[in-house]
Amino acid sequence: MNHDATTLSAPGPSTARPSLWRRCRRWLLPLLGLAVLGLLLSHAHKVDWAGAWHALQRYPATLLLGVLGIATASHALYGCFDLIGRRHTRHGVPRWRTWAIAVTSYAFNLNLGSLVGGIALRARLYARAGVDETTVAQIVGISLATNWLGYGLLAGGLFAAGAITPPRQANIGTDALRVLGVAMILLAATYVVACAFSRGRQWQVRGRRLKLPSAQLALVQLTLSTANWALMGCAMYLLLGRQVPYATTLSVLLAASIVGVITPIPAGLGVLEAVYLALLSGTVRQGTLMGAVLAYRALYYLLPLAGGVVLYLLLERYAASHPQEAGSETPWRAQTR
Repeated sequence: MNHDATTLSAPGPSTARPSLWRRCRRWLLPLLGLAVLGLLLSHAHKVDWAGAWHALQRYPATLLLGVLGIATASHALYGCFDLIGRRHTRHGVPRWRTWAIAVTSYAFNLNLGSLVGGIALRARLYARAGVDETTVAQIVGISLATNWLGYGLLAGGLFAAGAITPPRQANIGTDALRVLGVAMILLAATYVVACAFSRGRQWQVRGRRLKLPSAQLALVQLTLSTANWALMGCAMYLLLGRQVPYATTLSVLLAASIVGVITPIPAGLGVLEAVYLALLSGTVRQGTLMGAVLAYRALYYLLPLAGGVVLYLLLERYAASHPQEAGSETPWRAQTR
């Protein structure tokens, strides 16, 4: 629509409503986040903080080092997600630099949110490496698909196997949960089948040509992501002192992760704690439970962020000293023109 024509026409319901909706939508998520945060803070006085502190003090150094090792392995595995994107788009950034960009963005993503870490920081670092916006969009899309397809496959397997007994207040029966699990597994399988039969087909999306990866890469996506989520569950399982079955611990972590995504609070502050308190407070002493969650946050979120800052500075320094290195023109990029 011509911009001048819209400015001269009289405002009516058809033009006012979209503008009003856009304004409401802009503020809706932040307000929801503040409401959730306020609710969590209002219940903070009920938490056994002294017990949590004592639980933290009782952790042996060997256990904390072991969990830190698992967290490091998980972050390193996540870095491989962008290597899948590199294989698919065939951009010219070296493997080590691609992996470092993904690891850095993941650390910032966990602590500052997906818009800052998962998208903005990744876009900047790839731009510094000479990668065009369309290719960056493909890389980010493949990374997101890898993460959540593995999530769905793992959660679906737990649901379908009946490894999780939903609480009474969840208003969902065991049979319904099994059906949901089968549907999640079928969704992941459908993705692999679609990749197998796409055979290089491309789609035009908002002026950008996109294509699905090969079936082989799709299977690698599912394998890496499933292993990554399993490592996260293993870290929490050890911190809880193996008092809760691994399947239950993992299922609660998966629930907390999806709640953290839909709640616009950086690092999901308070969300992880609230979900674990709601689902496991009757199984584990509150002090022990909170100690485990706080230790997990420190070892999986905060310490890797320090490493992410160091990696970011090194990547920026390398980009400044090697401006001649840029993502080279690739056969795939040439075909999409």
